[in-house]
Amino acid sequence: MQIIRELQPSLIWKYFDEILKIPRPSKKEEQIIAYLESFAKKNCLSYKKDNAGNIVILKKASKGFENLVPIVLQSHMDMVCEKNADSPHNFNTDPVQVYIEDGWIKSKGTTLGADNGIGVAAQLAVLADAHIVHGPLECLFTVDEETGMTGALRLEENFINGKILLNLDSEDEGELFIGCAGGMDTVINIPFKLAPVNDIIIAYKISVSGLTGGHSGDDINKGFANAIKILSRFLLNVSNKFETRLHDFQGGNLRNAIPREAYATITLNSDTEQSFKEFTNEFVQSLKTELSISDPNFQLITEPVEAPKFVLDSEDQKQLLNSLHACPNGVIKMSDTIPGLVETSTNLASVKIIDNKYFNIITSQRSSINSAKRNISDIIKAQFNFAHAEITQTDNYPGWTPDQDSEILKLTKECYLELFNKEPLVRSIHAGLECGLFLLKFPGLDMISFGPTIKGAHSPNERLEINTVDKFWKLLLHVIRKIPGSE
Repeated sequence: MQIIRELQPSLIWKYFDEILKIPRPSKKEEQIIAYLESFAKKNCLSYKKDNAGNIVILKKASKGFENLVPIVLQSHMDMVCEKNADSPHNFNTDPVQVYIEDGWIKSKGTTLGADNGIGVAAQLAVLADAHIVHGPLECLFTVDEETGMTGALRLEENFINGKILLNLDSEDEGELFIGCAGGMDTVINIPFKLAPVNDIIIAYKISVSGLTGGHSGDDINKGFANAIKILSRFLLNVSNKFETRLHDFQGGNLRNAIPREAYATITLNSDTEQSFKEFTNEFVQSLKTELSISDPNFQLITEPVEAPKFVLDSEDQKQLLNSLHACPNGVIKMSDTIPGLVETSTNLASVKIIDNKYFNIITSQRSSINSAKRNISDIIKAQFNFAHAEITQTDNYPGWTPDQDSEILKLTKECYLELFNKEPLVRSIHAGLECGLFLLKFPGLDMISFGPTIKGAHSPNERLEINTVDKFWKLLLHVIRKIPGSE
């Protein structure tokens, strides 16, 4: 869009605009990989690609700066693909449609992909700008960060050689990150049987929508409602009161996004319809009061639909709803050592029906303490064991332990103070970064993470604050210029 290309600094916005046009869902990064390869060839830069699809593009040191310590700039290619239910956007084919409002770049009904597209754009701008003074430089672009960090996990030995890594995947300008939580998934499959319905029933579709949603790491402590939890709460109440029967239940989408929408179809006896409507109105009003601050746009809508021919077996329905209602969700424990930091959390991320035979339920756990992460996963496993579920614990990635004595931390703090005349905040983050995996593969890497301000990541509310991109760019260039020489 021309409106983005008119922003400053122009080079980083030029590449961000190009990236917005490229479909890049997790595990479907073929088009962005091809774009990066074409970029390297066009700019006469050497590059290599490993079997996972990760790419590193190399840029030789500026003349006279060959002795500086080699550094790696790193971001991930993929984006979270979330959209509003009424959006026709196809993430596999369509460019992201954006607009500017009140100093922010926003998208039309979908995730923006600034996480981590703005990091990718910054790397490309550094590679393309012939005027930047720097030492030996490697730009690493990883795949599939958002759905398991498999790109970082499968990174090949000796794929990078730098001694310092600047991760460009943080979302709060003025803050430097030196640690993150580790994560894992607990995936549950609950089988069910079907039963026929009688002739005197009616059916309703129940839809929960309008929730804030957000990143299951960054936003988990903000009290945002979970659509699956709300819907299961409602369905359990009405099934106990009116003997309703469940035909289907779907909610959420991605493991690292707080679910914003969920829906189900239920049946009930026609002679209880009026009482059902009255109860629903009371329930909705109660929830609106509960969520008036965190989710003021919450809606629970009921609409009559054609009655299905089959519903869940009553015992299977009871096990499903009880398990979902009891499933832990949200912050489990705050850190004892870092004020304001979430130590352990879990996200009830999605519920889907597979082959009309079982419910597939995905939950995601995070913690800065590995044993606590495993424990909350085991609690969820124990809970769903009562539903005779098949349970898999998977995608376990390590956290990144903070190093307050890091040399790149000291340098970046100095650079920030020189540029902006104030101290940056040094933090650990509850969201996952690939740095923990890099450290396992390349022991001794000195790492830091920073970026511009992004709000609402992993939801259609995702937005990028324009004026922080300039500060992010200036800090990145200043750090690159001040990298020390090799001993």
